[in-house]
Amino acid sequence: MTTSVNRPADTPLAVPPLTDAEELTCDVLVVGGGTAGTMAALTAAEHGANVLLLEKAHVRHSGALAMGMDGVNNAVIPGRAEPDDYVAEITRANDGIVDQSTVRQTATRGFAMVRRLESYGVKFEKDEHGDYAVRQVHRSGSYVLPMPEGKDVKKVLYRQLRRREMRERIRIENRVMPVRVLTSGGRAVGAAGFNTRTGRFVQVRAGAVILATGACGRLGLPASGYLYGTYENPTNAGDGYAMAYHAGAELTGIECFQINPLIKDYNGPACAYVANPFGGYQVNRHGERFVDSDYWSGQMMAEFAAEVASDRGPVYLKLSHLPEESVSALETILHSTERPTRGTFHSGRGHDYRTHDVEMHISEIGLCGGHSASGVRVDDHARTTVPRLYAAGDLACVPHNYMIGAFVFGDLAGADASQYSAYEGELPGEQLREAHELIYRPLRNPDGPPQPQVEYKLRRFVNDYVAPPKSGARLSLALEAFERMRADIAAMGARTAHELMRCAEVTFIRDCAEMAARSSLARTESRWGLYHDRLDHPARDDASWFHHLDLHKSPSGSMEFTARPVAPYLVPVDGFTPVGGLSRSLGEVHAEDVATAGPRDVAPVAARTEAADAEQGRTPSERYAPSVPEREQSSAPAAGQSSARLLELVALADEEPELAALQPYLNDPVPSVRREAVAVLTETLPPGTGSALAAALRDTAAEVRATAAASLRELVETLPPEPELRDGLAAALAEPDPVVRAAALDVLRALRLGDVDLFADALADSDTAVRIEAVRALVSVDAAGELARAAVTDPSREVRVAIAKGLATVGAERLADDLPPNADPAADLIAEALTAALTALLDDPDALVRAAAYGALGTTGCPAPLTERAVAALSEQAWQVRAGAATALSVIDPEVAVPALAKALADANADVRKAAVLALTRHRATEEARAALATATSDSDADVRAYAARAL
Repeated sequence: MTTSVNRPADTPLAVPPLTDAEELTCDVLVVGGGTAGTMAALTAAEHGANVLLLEKAHVRHSGALAMGMDGVNNAVIPGRAEPDDYVAEITRANDGIVDQSTVRQTATRGFAMVRRLESYGVKFEKDEHGDYAVRQVHRSGSYVLPMPEGKDVKKVLYRQLRRREMRERIRIENRVMPVRVLTSGGRAVGAAGFNTRTGRFVQVRAGAVILATGACGRLGLPASGYLYGTYENPTNAGDGYAMAYHAGAELTGIECFQINPLIKDYNGPACAYVANPFGGYQVNRHGERFVDSDYWSGQMMAEFAAEVASDRGPVYLKLSHLPEESVSALETILHSTERPTRGTFHSGRGHDYRTHDVEMHISEIGLCGGHSASGVRVDDHARTTVPRLYAAGDLACVPHNYMIGAFVFGDLAGADASQYSAYEGELPGEQLREAHELIYRPLRNPDGPPQPQVEYKLRRFVNDYVAPPKSGARLSLALEAFERMRADIAAMGARTAHELMRCAEVTFIRDCAEMAARSSLARTESRWGLYHDRLDHPARDDASWFHHLDLHKSPSGSMEFTARPVAPYLVPVDGFTPVGGLSRSLGEVHAEDVATAGPRDVAPVAARTEAADAEQGRTPSERYAPSVPEREQSSAPAAGQSSARLLELVALADEEPELAALQPYLNDPVPSVRREAVAVLTETLPPGTGSALAAALRDTAAEVRATAAASLRELVETLPPEPELRDGLAAALAEPDPVVRAAALDVLRALRLGDVDLFADALADSDTAVRIEAVRALVSVDAAGELARAAVTDPSREVRVAIAKGLATVGAERLADDLPPNADPAADLIAEALTAALTALLDDPDALVRAAAYGALGTTGCPAPLTERAVAALSEQAWQVRAGAATALSVIDPEVAVPALAKALADANADVRKAAVLALTRHRATEEARAALATATSDSDADVRAYAARAL
């Protein structure tokens, strides 16, 4: 066995003989341990298959989901959205070029997947009554479901993989990187790769292969110049795209790039899906919303790019108008779950969301099915065009599939692949030799050009010639450059197994770059807004190009294309009428001749050759002018020292210990050991976990209490509501630590273990966060009287706002009962208490409280005595109050409301005008309301225009 252990640093790794390969056998091989791969492995194992999961890093913290997720972009929750509406929305966002049967799988199976993830312990935001707190971010459809504990998603999934019954079926091999799918008889039979730590060659025989390697995030070069400073996960270098292509599978939509808005100079996501539900939005330098497109799509990015380039640029994510509580909540999410370095970036510039809006720009290009539409062609069971080869997640072309779609198609792939047993024939020798050569070639030239320099040059060409706006001339130059770089890539040098991994990734990037350039050259039209903007073919051509553009590797090794008509829709969509039909073969796509400007003259001297360069003493590495920033040089951090007890706990975690085995560590005199024991308890989840965590809330060390509180919130969906847990949480309400009290209330509410008396006592707590949790808990038990009594007495604005919103929720529950007057005296008393409390809040000295009270009246109803106040409030100084008043007017007599709302359409604040439009929408049965809405369709604010147009 070849190993890199104890090898001198300056000695290159030896090339292992092909005959020394380690062979692994399985029924189902899953390549990639991220979102889709983890789910594929779990489902295949649940169906009885023996699964091998290969991950080039470590499954515990690999993939795009490794840092967590702040929310779900495409949750089709019953009662909040319909599957057909979602399918139609994705169809429009993708200019009609979709296979609706695949999109519909996400739409119809997404809710079951949410519930399945919840059973694992993934926490989705719910309201006080336990309903999913779905948010509306786009102007149509409510699909965004926040995940308040989303940073723990990958940890939860890893915990499922390590369950005893799963470990019997799933073998995980970390640090193993496949480079090729092996095929025999026209079907997938395994894979070839190597260990990224030892360098040993690995070959796998399998009954079926599932590729789940994520997007091609390292395609374009970020503006920062940092190779790994990409918008997408930089470890995703297009591995699966290249492996599927070389295995003979069809890829589709590769000309439809992924381009995203990002934070200028930081290259992180601007997180509109997070900020918008809090009231943030994108504006130009005049503070105007400008995006007319109704979905995150290429058309939206085209509008974004045009605004950035105009005299109305730069463009900003506007947050400075938000109240402190919203800004604090956003900071918690954006600086932890999303990207921990983001807060440091803003701090270094002296910027604060309270005083500075966030300048935005445009990301480098990438390939991604989950956020665009470029990937491996799959059917509605994740099957590719190669039998027994599957693709799922961002690698698969299921447009705008996002996280839930990745889970759904991982599940579909795992279920379908589980029917096959391990391949018993001889593995294809020629394919193994080619994979071996691809992996170890850099070791034969250890002093060749280093991977960072070659990759920098390659991706700079992508930026120069492939990034939109595109043209045939530039795309042709790209193909010439990528062809030249075959030799450059072959000359790369490596000395370690890690460097071999990076060199292999460069080959994948080159393959993806050529696919992107040839596909873009083949589609002679513009479509998908900025994603495929051809300057030389600026119009959309549905007559010729209402087709998928598929590519595959021909038997001769060339890249061939087919135009495949869009299949008839399952869900009709206005503006598109696909009829299906026969595909047309386009064959190879060749570069245009753009090597010279004008007529070619006879060269006065012979062209310089690489041989001539060599005669003059030039080395291959000297041809690489661009330098790579020092931050790109990788260095392994020194291993930290751990106590013996902590090491024992780490080992114990892999044994799925019972609570009794962990108890000595939970009682250890050292706080760090107790904290780690709580973490292991959370990961392994033995019976009795809930009560043990509740006991840990009363630990003497703050770090242990904080970990226990976070664990209880993380596990709340999986903990049984046992009396012991209830007693432990109730006892924790007397603890001096407010973090403990707030967590106890949250879990008591979520598990329905509390009552009015228990929650009402917490309204007198000294800590604001605890009182807010008490408000939420009282809403969950419809304690309108207690909320009403606290409405005007609490000293915190934040609590009073929470009470106003809570009263709206309780009032909505009462309205849902639809009781006639005097049918229930108790209900009438509650209604009177609600109205009295909201009336008192309308006199609150704080504008945000008054705004929340008016907004609540838009839900509970605005009785006659308050109508005049709502109309008068449209003239208040604070725009938030004016917006709340407009909302209140949505439920009163249109003869009074419509004239007042029509005047509000001239308000200086766009959010007030937007609220007025939404209120008028509820009165659109009247001619006066429709006339007012018609005037708003020419508003300077994009949201106001769009909502007015939709209402009409």
